[in-house]
Amino acid sequence: MLTVWGRKTSSNVQALMWCIGELGLACERHDVGHRHGGNDTPAFLAMNPNGTVPVLRDGNDAPLWETGAILRYLAGRYGSDPFWPADISARAQIDKWADWAKINVAMGFTSPIFWLVVRTPPSRQDPAAIARNIANLDKFLDIAEAELARVPFLAGNDFTLADIQFGHVLFRYFDIPIPRRHRPMLRRYYDSLAARPAFREHVMVSYEELRVPD
Repeated sequence: MLTVWGRKTSSNVQALMWCIGELGLACERHDVGHRHGGNDTPAFLAMNPNGTVPVLRDGNDAPLWETGAILRYLAGRYGSDPFWPADISARAQIDKWADWAKINVAMGFTSPIFWLVVRTPPSRQDPAAIARNIANLDKFLDIAEAELARVPFLAGNDFTLADIQFGHVLFRYFDIPIPRRHRPMLRRYYDSLAARPAFREHVMVSYEELRVPD
């Protein structure tokens, strides 16, 4: 049995839970972090000294932290072709896109844009900074648009771990009130993800508790 510590409104927890759902694994999740607290207790810090979520424990194995490492662990232990190929070269192509998505898209959206739009009081928001950060993200979304014009998923013809790392931010990207370039391939791709039951359950989650009013 998998055990996850992390609130359902955390984007990293959402990526992890989406992956668990796609793999059809049994899991128990505990709300930790933000308004739930609990990530600064001695018991939690003994599992993850960084005090961040998510944390995963698989049975009696040692706890795992860092979302990318957890996702690769789950894919390696419970996934199979084509989600996480046995062939090293094929797997590396997926891992390449997964890292690209994490570093450039997820990290380029969550703190620089989502936090400034949703988790910052309206009177303290900086529209110029938000616009600059959107322009920076646009460069990478243009790369995704070009790739998705060739293939239906980020790393090729099949749904893979790369789509977890990339796609989990798209619900919020398309939902928050920011200007977005017309990217028909990205929209088609997002709509295909939104049709997946595990995506709807674990990613299309209200973030209203994160909103900071004036």
